[in-house]
Amino acid sequence: MAKLQSLTGKTSLVGVMGWPVAHSLSPAMHNAAFAEAGLDWAYVPLPVRPDDVEQALKGLAALNFVGTNVTVPHKQAVMRYMDELSQAARITGAVNTIHLQDGKFYGYNTDAIGFLNSLKEANCDPKGLRAAVLGAGGAARAVVFALARAGADSVIVLNRTAERGAFLVDDLAAAFPGSHLTFAALTLESLAVLDEKIDLVINSTSVGMYPHVDASPWPADVPMPARVIFCDLVYNPLETVFLARARAAGAATIDGLGMLVHQGAYAFEKWTGQPAPIEVMRQACLTNLKGGDKEISD
Repeated sequence: MAKLQSLTGKTSLVGVMGWPVAHSLSPAMHNAAFAEAGLDWAYVPLPVRPDDVEQALKGLAALNFVGTNVTVPHKQAVMRYMDELSQAARITGAVNTIHLQDGKFYGYNTDAIGFLNSLKEANCDPKGLRAAVLGAGGAARAVVFALARAGADSVIVLNRTAERGAFLVDDLAAAFPGSHLTFAALTLESLAVLDEKIDLVINSTSVGMYPHVDASPWPADVPMPARVIFCDLVYNPLETVFLARARAAGAATIDGLGMLVHQGAYAFEKWTGQPAPIEVMRQACLTNLKGGDKEISD
């Protein structure tokens, strides 16, 4: 692991804005990357209350920050203050990376490309696959966007409240008129009939994340098909109950660390203009995860 550099009067500043952010892995991941690249940069946690988002963004500009990541609950709230939005941010309705340049705020959603690159890293090409996404929140929107753009054959959104899944599908269907996007309620019955209809299942919810490590979005009494690939966006723990059961059933699994690292790498490259040291970033995350259980909010 590269040794962290000391701060100077010329240090470029970035961070992660959310409420809370005390347990985020992003500072360790990005500061290790800056040190590896020999950059005089620093990444700091920025706890911002929900009512203080506008003031916080003005403060970042006044303090000459280069940018910031945005995590819950601010990903939608910051959008109104952006001067320009990327296609992914506009369609998904969420910004998780901001770049301040020439006095303007540029908003990006790096979750989508982070998810897609994590699949490709695991030798999973979503083109032509039939996918099921569990959940209909902000992470699910990024996942459905990524799958549709990558040419997935079909995507069904399964959520406990079917109406929320309907809103997600309606919002994204207009952007991808050639994609087959559907929704249904997340029930025992809807999961039980997926066997021959789905090639890839993604848990985009926080179910199973520390400290509730015994929970799973997939009920224990519903078999998990061995031929299906199971992906979990949760990365603490790295192997959730959801993935452990899938592996025990003989299925291939993909944990959530890859998405965290790749979305961070995309932000790093947007800010610095340099290639991200992805393996250094991954090892920094693993080191911090092994150092003790953390409540992750990214």
